[in-house]
Amino acid sequence: MPFRFRSRLVCAAIALSAASANCAVGAQQPDPTPDKLAASGIHHAPRTENGYENNDGPLARGSVWKWRWNRWTHGLPPPPANGYAFPVDHPDVAWIKANHSDNTMTWIGHATALLQIDGVNVITDPMFSERASPFTFAGPKRRVPLGLALDELPHIDVVLISHSHYDHLDTASVEALNAQPGGPPLFLVPLGIKDWLAKKGITNAQELDWGDETSVARLDFWFVPATHWSARSLTDRNETLWGGWVVKTAAGAAHPISVYFAGDTGYSNDSKRIGAAFGCFDLALIPVGAYEPRWFMGPQHVDPQQAVQIFQDVHAEKAIGIHWGTFELTDEALDEPPKKLGEATHEAGLPDDAFTVLHHGQMIRLDASTDSQSTCSR
Repeated sequence: MPFRFRSRLVCAAIALSAASANCAVGAQQPDPTPDKLAASGIHHAPRTENGYENNDGPLARGSVWKWRWNRWTHGLPPPPANGYAFPVDHPDVAWIKANHSDNTMTWIGHATALLQIDGVNVITDPMFSERASPFTFAGPKRRVPLGLALDELPHIDVVLISHSHYDHLDTASVEALNAQPGGPPLFLVPLGIKDWLAKKGITNAQELDWGDETSVARLDFWFVPATHWSARSLTDRNETLWGGWVVKTAAGAAHPISVYFAGDTGYSNDSKRIGAAFGCFDLALIPVGAYEPRWFMGPQHVDPQQAVQIFQDVHAEKAIGIHWGTFELTDEALDEPPKKLGEATHEAGLPDDAFTVLHHGQMIRLDASTDSQSTCSR
């Protein structure tokens, strides 16, 4: 269900002076230069003989076998007596396919979102399969229907991939998008994933390191750090990079928009670095699920309270929680993240609509930048 963003700036009082200046009413948001990115701590990813590393050091690694044993012996939290009830919106597919002027975001499910910005169609971490797994017969199964099916998408211009895990890089989904009528999209991917795509017959791809920028049509894209890891097998851990994406309308856009897609991440200083480099965002898509047990998931997945901290660190005007309510990946109840997010936003003293979740298939309009008081886009 579309709604209009309320014009509001959320600039942390402890922000760096440069970032605070960028968030001032009436300020313009120039694209960060390589020097500014470097000064903010955003630089090419460190790599050792063990693969890529996070900015703030290696992740603490708990025992996956202990986690799986605990999960097997104790089970998952039981669903409500009548089962989970997740509303699924049914967006106007004809309108979405014909839309070339309105700036919108539709949450399809998990980390998959459709961004329609300045006439360019962008999809994040496309995951349309029934299981987040290398197998069709085993692995986490989709618990809520897709908000949009593959054949209901408009022609996709750009695909953003955050990392190689199966719930974010799905073979069947990227192959289907590559074969879409009208020609393949451009796949923007972390270092190391271009070769993987090529083996699937997907050649229209560009790799980026942290801090790298590219432009497609009327949009500018930056690949930015996250605190996570990568693997698709037992032998390729951290051989490909991971991260988040910044999307901005190019200079001179009639309705400028800036979006931060966090991908998968644990909490670290990366979000402060991103906030310092880019000033602020009209919209942030931040994961709020897959966080229990904390002793195991904490280093790699934020919980809702930490997601709110990221929202404040990057100075977003509005945030939508993603990465929840779709696959049972971890040990919290499938419907717990929105409840914990509501508690966290209340504890942080934020307005109720500052950081929320959507129904699967729900669309929002990104029209804050049409208000003369909105300053995060440029």
